[in-house]
Amino acid sequence: MTKILLSLHVLAAVLAVGPVAVAASMFPKALRHAHDAPDDHEARAALRTLHRICRVYAGIGIAVPVFGFATASSLGVLGSGWLITSIILTTAAAAVLVLLILPAQDTALTSAQSPSPGPGPAPGAALRPAARLALFTGVFNLLWATVTVLMIVRPGSTTGA
Repeated sequence: MTKILLSLHVLAAVLAVGPVAVAASMFPKALRHAHDAPDDHEARAALRTLHRICRVYAGIGIAVPVFGFATASSLGVLGSGWLITSIILTTAAAAVLVLLILPAQDTALTSAQSPSPGPGPAPGAALRPAARLALFTGVFNLLWATVTVLMIVRPGSTTGA
C-alpha cells in the first residue's frame, strides 16, 4: 500500500506542481509582451491560458499533500525533521502561490485586458508587475525545488535510501 501511495504522491507532484511552475514562470514574459503589443489579442489569450493553468493546477495540487500525508503515515515518519521541514516549505509555497502569484496574475490580466486610454503609464511602470511576478514565481519554484531535494535526500532518515 505504501508503494501505491508514494507513487500517487509523486505523480500528483509531477503532474500538478510542474504545470504551475512552468506556466507561472512563463507568465511574466507573456505579460511584458502583452504590454508591448496592446492590440495583440493572442498575447492576451496566452496570458489568460497561463493564468488558467496556474489556477486549475493549484487546485489539483491539493492531492500532493494529501497523498504525502498518507504516505508518511504509512511509513511512520510523520515526526521526522526532514518531513516537518518539507511540510513547512510546502505550506510556504502554497501561500506564495495562493496569496501572491494568483492575485497578481489576476490584476495583471485585468489591466492587460483593459488598457487605459490616454498617454499610458510611465515608461517602465508596466514592467513592475511582471518583475514582481517573476520574483514571486522564483520563490515558489525555489521552495518546491528545496522540498524535492528534502524528499530525495531525507537527512536523518532511518527508512533506507
